[in-house]
Amino acid sequence: MKWILIILGVLVGLAALVWLVGAMLPKDHVATRMARYSQPPEKIWEALTNIEEMSKWRSELKSIQRLADVEGKAAWVETSSFGEMPLVVIESAPPRRLVAKINDPKLPFGGTWTYEITPVAGGATLRITENGEVYPALFRFLSRFIFGYTATMETYLKNLGTKFGETVTPQP
Repeated sequence: MKWILIILGVLVGLAALVWLVGAMLPKDHVATRMARYSQPPEKIWEALTNIEEMSKWRSELKSIQRLADVEGKAAWVETSSFGEMPLVVIESAPPRRLVAKINDPKLPFGGTWTYEITPVAGGATLRITENGEVYPALFRFLSRFIFGYTATMETYLKNLGTKFGETVTPQP
């Protein structure tokens, strides 16, 4: 019985430590990743904005549903193993810049992804910048130390490469 109480005390102590560290982390973060493609900016733009086709090349998506436009801007819901995430475009400058925002204040996280397409010799680069917010302390700890802020962006960039038959290596 004594060992059970000791183990339980250690587990409670670890949980409290994780929560405390998470509470000390800032809610906001900025993370960036980029990759180079052998595609013109227009092809990359088409892939980023063709919402109905995204689930065919984004491996993490179970489904995607187009919603009615919000103030004339595209809106959709992505469903992955983490659940549903509604998004809306808040800025669009084809074929160079797109900004999408998480459109649900009830989620434990929020923020924007800014996609910047830059032409280069033989193709283009795509830079994704996440201006994210993570609200619960436990999620801040997990985001920072377990999952990392860039994992989803790296998967996105690699999947886009696969769509084009290319192998890309995301860079900071």
